[in-house]
Amino acid sequence: MTIGMLLIVAGTMLPIFHVEGEYFAGEVYKYVYTAGAAILLLSRLFSGYKGENDRLRRLYRIESWSAIFFCVAAFFMFYSEGARDWLAFTLAGGAIQVYTSIMIPRVARKEEKK
Repeated sequence: MTIGMLLIVAGTMLPIFHVEGEYFAGEVYKYVYTAGAAILLLSRLFSGYKGENDRLRRLYRIESWSAIFFCVAAFFMFYSEGARDWLAFTLAGGAIQVYTSIMIPRVARKEEKK
């Protein structure tokens, strides 16, 4: 999961900071981002919550939706040239990721106290 998230960050930052050079000239950032989104989606699909708490189960399911948003963003990178739709889906996936990364440990701590 960490490698996938790092590739997504790298794929997002390369066009924003206009990184150009021998290896990143042109369209390489699209493939870096897409590889990160695919790795993250596979890791989210195969690592689920197996406990009894329904709220944690829902949070993990929501977290897997963030990976789906990143994959849709990767699709829009290739589909709509010149548009910034991919950036909107990246921000939506990132917002979901931030929310679940805060709430999952919080709910898990409450569950341990019980």
